Amino acid sequence: MPTPHNEAEKGMIAPVVLMPGDPLRAKVIAENYLKDVVMFNSVRNMYGYTGTYNDKRISVMGSGMGMPSIGIYSYELYNMYDVESIIRIGSAGAYTDKVNVGDIILVTESYSESSFAKTQSGYDKSKVYPSEELNSIICNTADRLGQNIIKGCIHSTDVFYREDKTPYYDRMYNEYGCLGVEMESFALLHNANVSEKKAACIVTVSDSFVSSEAMTADERQNSFTRMMKLALESAINVESN
Repeated sequence: MPTPHNEAEKGMIAPVVLMPGDPLRAKVIAENYLKDVVMFNSVRNMYGYTGTYNDKRISVMGSGMGMPSIGIYSYELYNMYDVESIIRIGSAGAYTDKVNVGDIILVTESYSESSFAKTQSGYDKSKVYPSEELNSIICNTADRLGQNIIKGCIHSTDVFYREDKTPYYDRMYNEYGCLGVEMESFALLHNANVSEKKAACIVTVSDSFVSSEAMTADERQNSFTRMMKLALESAINVESN
């Protein structure tokens, strides 16, 4: 049945969901990559669609910005709509010159100072981890597509604008191994773990803390083609229970 945040009925959402932050990016994916598309949600303009890709039924839905937002949507997908796997496709800022704008990072662990997991379930550790199965599928798919991906830790933060004027990104890289920063993976991976479901996170580097490189908002919405292709090709190889 519908929730306050999702008007879909049971059965309208596929077991595998791709989840960009921007609902307009979900719209772009649905309109350009999926066939026989049906919109299942428009509440709060958080667009969700189900269609087929290479004859496999797949859904795509925006998550919004930050852990509280993706925390709500992913928890409902897992626990109220029988979704088994979510692959986040988002953007990140680089913390090191070892990654460049346009690179794709496959998250192997997500570090956060957030209280999200402790408040949600009492989990008091600072790192959470993705599904090894999904990450393996994504790695194999990247190899098949001839795509280079970088595997590593990401910093998942609650705060976009920091008053801390010190180069905290150096600390995050040197002390915790964080290649870059985004705002959603920690909550998604935690929700998957507590729901006994699967999640993975791939992000395209859209800007950098150590160089002047940056993508425009339009480029973020429309130009993540390689990441979208990687996610879609990975999704068709995910087994549904």
